[in-house]
Amino acid sequence: MKRSNLLRIVEGGIFIALSMILDYIKIWKMPQGGSVTALAMLPLILYSQKWGIKNGLLASTTFGVLKFLLSGGFSLHPLSIVFDYLVGFGVLGFAGTFRGNREKATLSAALAIFLRFVSVFISGAFVWYIYAPEGMNPYLYSFIYNVTYMGPELLLTCIVLYVIYPKFEKFLKTKN
Repeated sequence: MKRSNLLRIVEGGIFIALSMILDYIKIWKMPQGGSVTALAMLPLILYSQKWGIKNGLLASTTFGVLKFLLSGGFSLHPLSIVFDYLVGFGVLGFAGTFRGNREKATLSAALAIFLRFVSVFISGAFVWYIYAPEGMNPYLYSFIYNVTYMGPELLLTCIVLYVIYPKFEKFLKTKN
């Protein structure tokens, strides 16, 4: 195995583990799932910035599977497993879309987290709508519910990424 392949795999495992640990630290927790965490998506975003979309998708989807299995994942329907966990976290790999400087990295992170929001919005509209107040449009319910935690998560993650990016530039360019 080439050194770069081994490094990619080892770093993937480390960054998935970091995301798992940070995911256990909840700043705000929603009643039917979802939370603002201690930047749990940031390690996966940094990994995607370094290794690109393909490897980022693999690591982020692996995180979603582990989160479902190890963190008491709950589902009312198989669609929620797909959209809340597999696709919902897998899309964080798109944080590797634009790379090269802090602005591009932050834009990529915002894109990836927005795609995560779209995924959980779909899940909320088609699975979790049963928790909506009577007579409330399921799309509106899903939007309000999910933006309540995904909005702050997006802002916190992007702000911290923008601030710390210069400290990680050398790491992001090292692939040997």
